[in-house]
Amino acid sequence: MSKTESFQERVAPWLLECFGKEIATDKTERNHRFLEEALELVQSAGCTASEAHQLVDFVFNREAGELKQEAGGVMVTLAALCLAHHIDMHDCGEVELEEIWTKVDAIRAKQAAKPKYAPLP
Repeated sequence: MSKTESFQERVAPWLLECFGKEIATDKTERNHRFLEEALELVQSAGCTASEAHQLVDFVFNREAGELKQEAGGVMVTLAALCLAHHIDMHDCGEVELEEIWTKVDAIRAKQAAKPKYAPLP
């Protein structure tokens, strides 16, 4: 592992090892897994299901934004959320990446057991 590789570049080998190219690059699957993780994050930070449902309706009643701008917005708001909760987002990411390398078989099994092309894991 090169110290000059970005976090995103260091996630790529795990993603391919764990899921293979087809699932790793499936945009719908990546959308669903990101949304699931984002919801788990805000749930752990105190957001209620009612608040989440209200926000889903609010967002989906507007036109879709531009992908790159929205990705930037996610990064900025994640940093702000982590600041508010006094946690280091980079450290959290490094710890998680190290941990998931030890769980490849379990994650593969979970993936294999779920329905294909369904949002729920």
